[in-house]
Amino acid sequence: MSHTYVCGLVHCVFSTKHRRNQIPIEVQPDLWAFLGGIARKNGMRALIVGGIENHAHILLSLSSQISLAKSMQLIKGASSRWMNENHVKGFAWQEGYGAFSVGISQRNQTIAYIRSQPEHHRKQSFEEEFVAFLNRHGVTYDPRYVWG
Repeated sequence: MSHTYVCGLVHCVFSTKHRRNQIPIEVQPDLWAFLGGIARKNGMRALIVGGIENHAHILLSLSSQISLAKSMQLIKGASSRWMNENHVKGFAWQEGYGAFSVGISQRNQTIAYIRSQPEHHRKQSFEEEFVAFLNRHGVTYDPRYVWG
């Protein structure tokens, strides 16, 4: 086979530093578009980007050329710089992130979930949501270190 074909869907979740509300509602559409553009520029595809004032979700189709860690470094680094230069001085993302595999049969459900973030967070905090993701995916974690 002369080409490489990859279908690696990953639901990536990351918050602002200290989970501060640093993503104003009026900036969110531009930030989500910018995150998608960074992915595209680096050979990935963002199927959907969304979130609320203190965190972002991306359903990312990974490239065969760069690792998940490098993908997140590129996305978070460029968007943090863009936010600082254009919208919120002192903006920063948390150091880490969550990345959860998504099967092709879960793609549409995941897209709907990310699209409904504002409604979802009327009932559940980001902290509750993130810990639920860790538990649902069987990720071992130490509660003392989840939030940095």
